[in-house]
Amino acid sequence: MTTYSAVRTTGIYCRPGCGAKPLAENVSTFELPAAAEAAGYRACLRCRPYRVAGTVADEAPELVCRAVQLIIAGLLDESGEEALGARLGMSARHLRRMFHEHLGVTPDQFARSRRAHFARRLLDDSDLGIAEIAFASGFGSLRQFNRAMQEIFRASPRELRERRRRSDRLVADGGLVLRLPYTPPYDWDAMCTFLAERAVPGVEAVDDGVYRRTISLDGEAGLLEIGPGGDDYLLLRAHLPFWEGVIHVVDRAARLVGLDCEPIRARAQLSVDPRFGPLVAARPGVRIPGAWGPFEVAVQTVVRDQLPPEDATDALRKLVEVYGTAVPGLGHGLTHLFPGPDALTSAELVGPLAAEVANGNIVLEVGEDAAELVRSLETVTSPAAAQEIALRLGARDAWPGREGRPDPTAAERPAAEHLSPWRSLATVYQLLNAS
Repeated sequence: MTTYSAVRTTGIYCRPGCGAKPLAENVSTFELPAAAEAAGYRACLRCRPYRVAGTVADEAPELVCRAVQLIIAGLLDESGEEALGARLGMSARHLRRMFHEHLGVTPDQFARSRRAHFARRLLDDSDLGIAEIAFASGFGSLRQFNRAMQEIFRASPRELRERRRRSDRLVADGGLVLRLPYTPPYDWDAMCTFLAERAVPGVEAVDDGVYRRTISLDGEAGLLEIGPGGDDYLLLRAHLPFWEGVIHVVDRAARLVGLDCEPIRARAQLSVDPRFGPLVAARPGVRIPGAWGPFEVAVQTVVRDQLPPEDATDALRKLVEVYGTAVPGLGHGLTHLFPGPDALTSAELVGPLAAEVANGNIVLEVGEDAAELVRSLETVTSPAAAQEIALRLGARDAWPGREGRPDPTAAERPAAEHLSPWRSLATVYQLLNAS
């Protein structure tokens, strides 16, 4: 995990590798940029720590990780810490205490820092106007945006735009191009393999190391492309109907390809296991894939749980063609938006799932309690499929108990309790090894 160094004599914090050489007795360390900022430090102009991954490691307690997932999903955009605490079954005061203890920052400070850092990247990378960047980053007004940037970066958005370097701007022949930073190691080939094997025809495609998919924003179609970038970032190209709230589009894209959490402890525990140790050593950069659309992932998992691979792919293609919204002219085999639960309540194989989601009996969202999610899903699908869906929605201890194709004995396989609470990463290694 990246550790940020803050120098008390200058009031500046840096990322590892910065050329500054302060005296050790003047340095304090922080695990998150937001924590350094909350302590009164500003980002170094030389190493620009806002450009590296600022994810929360899996060393934090599960409740804190769930809270972070909900913040990233935008829960604090229109509500406060009280609502976040209530969602997690605790008081706002206790939630703030947990954040301070494990992250060194309050939930509100964490959320504000994320918005400001995203805006700073847009100022560097894109040619969007100041007002467009403010609303794209989740700020409610220009005044709020200007105040946050002044407090965190000690400069106005216009001054920050004037400071960007010539190499920062990402020139594109269409769409908005942004960096998705990560802390190495990261195995993009493994992620492509995992996503390609589960791609929904017409909605997703993986070609020549680039993942593409259709998305719907307020009923309007968009297109995302994710591919290799540099040593510590992927490149996201987004073709969107509007820029407002694009921070959440980028966050969902990062979560989809496993950039929302660094599996530090999970990797360490699996490394000493006789079975998984060699797999981790061979591919240390494997991450846990997330989901763009939770309902979409649930549907494709349920279908693939019931049919052989080729039949499942054909069934998903027909489901999208019959019930999805057509989006012509995209290329790469992308033809439709994935249908919502209301449209699939009468569909073969997934009707019961769609009906339960549509009536609110099953809640498919990140940040939900994993055990409760699995219990609700088991009313409409197999235990193995329920666990795999939970894995894709952020559960860190999901265990489908399968190797490759599901079979009738999957639920009877050993539960691998000795790998708990990191069985989700073990599952991904297991599935990749069976590919």
